[in-house]
Amino acid sequence: MRNLFLSAQVLLALLVCMAAQAGEYPTSTIAPALKENAHLVKRMEDIRFEIISPKETVLHKKYVYTVLDEEGAALAELEESYDGLRQVKSIEGRLLDASGKEIRTFRNKDVKDVSAISNSSIYEDSRVKRHSFDYHQYPYTVAYEVVIRFNHTFYFEPWTPQEAEGVAVEESRFTLVHPVGYALRTKTYNQSMPPTTRQENGRQITQWEVKQKAPVIRPYAAPPWYELVPVVFIGPTIFQVAGYEGNMESWQELGRFQHQLNAGKDLLPEQVKLQVQEICKESKSEQEQVVALYRYLQNNTRYISVQIGVGGWQPFDAAYVSKNRYGDCKALSNYMYSLLKEAGITSHFALVKAGGSRDAHRIMEDFPAFQFNHAVLCVPNGKDTIWLECTSQTEEPGYMSNFTGNRKALLITPEGGKLVPTPVYGLAENLLLRSMKGSLDKEGNLTLKINTRYTGIQQDEKRTLARNPDKQKVIEELNKEYDLPSYEVTAFSYQQKHGSLPEVDEVLDLDIPRFATISGKRIFIQPNLLAQSTMKMSMDTSRTCDYVFDDPYHDEDSLELVLPEGYMPEAMPKPVTLHTKYGTYQFAVQLAGNKLQFSRKVERFAIRVPATEGPELVQFWDAVYKADRSRVVLVRQE
Repeated sequence: MRNLFLSAQVLLALLVCMAAQAGEYPTSTIAPALKENAHLVKRMEDIRFEIISPKETVLHKKYVYTVLDEEGAALAELEESYDGLRQVKSIEGRLLDASGKEIRTFRNKDVKDVSAISNSSIYEDSRVKRHSFDYHQYPYTVAYEVVIRFNHTFYFEPWTPQEAEGVAVEESRFTLVHPVGYALRTKTYNQSMPPTTRQENGRQITQWEVKQKAPVIRPYAAPPWYELVPVVFIGPTIFQVAGYEGNMESWQELGRFQHQLNAGKDLLPEQVKLQVQEICKESKSEQEQVVALYRYLQNNTRYISVQIGVGGWQPFDAAYVSKNRYGDCKALSNYMYSLLKEAGITSHFALVKAGGSRDAHRIMEDFPAFQFNHAVLCVPNGKDTIWLECTSQTEEPGYMSNFTGNRKALLITPEGGKLVPTPVYGLAENLLLRSMKGSLDKEGNLTLKINTRYTGIQQDEKRTLARNPDKQKVIEELNKEYDLPSYEVTAFSYQQKHGSLPEVDEVLDLDIPRFATISGKRIFIQPNLLAQSTMKMSMDTSRTCDYVFDDPYHDEDSLELVLPEGYMPEAMPKPVTLHTKYGTYQFAVQLAGNKLQFSRKVERFAIRVPATEGPELVQFWDAVYKADRSRVVLVRQE
């Protein structure tokens, strides 16, 4: 019996030793399908979010990530912000090598604690805890455990197990816990399995889980990221934050809450009131008064982020902005509201999801929640409604640009909130009209003059160049603009048209050496030299998501090119005319005496179409791509 007992002890010791040698989460056990196109693999992720009361929640995160390369290392870095509404209670972590052997550990005291003040911010009441193992022997694995306490129920972080491209998932679990009867809303995307639900000790426990998810590579013209990956959004109904209580069951109720935050912030100093009255006396109409007061705002304030208060969403009052001559988007919009109110002009604070990316153009309209990151002002007047971007010292009154145009905003009124469209910039507004005249010598060198009008969103970047006083910097930018082997901008000029739909007229002189290819007695010319489509689309038969095209545009190009004497056409491209639901296209080249004449027009529509229409869409843009690269062959007559 004693020998049997000793044998059992030896066996147990051997098993423990073998387990230690094998390590935790060895990278060798990751399925090859998960490694393909991956930078990081989530081996285990356990997220538990518990609503304790209407003003307290706790987030417990425990996860193990295997880092495959440098991009994965950036994704795996720990970064947790905290402020008066969010407290990081504890952080622990471990580093494992490729075999799963523990290399080192850390605790909360080893984490860097830095200010969260950004370059555009003068004050924020938030800080950031950061940690990185700074380890570069790929692959390796990190394990973290974090506990965060929130003293509000204003905003709940969504569960997104694949938050970026290149993230694979072995297993990720999200558990939502709240008191039975607590009114809560959820919206999910791409959940292959329904959640499990149970009740325990007066708490309702709902759990979602995903397993064995290969990385998602975002295809061209894809919908927002949340439509491509598993996501769970959570929204409160009744919430509390910083002593305020609100209701998020509808956009109207959410607007009432924001109106409550703004109340009493519109009191102007007496000297500013007098200035407003003087400005209004010099303006004949209400619209002129709006423009004049907007210019006053631009000339007397500047944008600086001030992220404090109720989740960063309660504006500083008008007196603060007047005294300090700065503010963030909320404070400046509120200040402009106060100026207009003093002039007897009605306006409305508005919340918007700003940005030029594909994800910024739309919000989930059927899920009232705080989906916004910016504030603007709306002056209602029917068809003559004026939208004002109050953070810019140079923007035109009424123009929203690609930053806030073509999307829905939440208009804040005394009656509550209402989703309304910001200014729409379509085909008629987003124009590029270019006329070119040039002369080609016998060596193939081209001298070219270009006159271009940009309007709407197409003039956003050009306007920045037009306002740059440094001519050398402008030349440097222009010399990088066109996809030509070699060229030099020898002269330029700009004229700007102001208004709610701004325009920029650009005149350029270019020298383009060896533009045409000379071979014996033949000259080869590509007449579309500046507007070749880059949309070389390939047919993806595995694609399941829609194609989404925002920001429509209308482009026209014309060229009159004087050729050397004595050349006749040997090969000329045929005219191309395409009319589809995705856009239109026209291309034509002709020779009139010694002048080559080229014209091109393309329109891209704002449209969303299912993946099943991929073949037709690809066919259209492939035809555009091919026609844009058509060549003319001229031969010299002996």
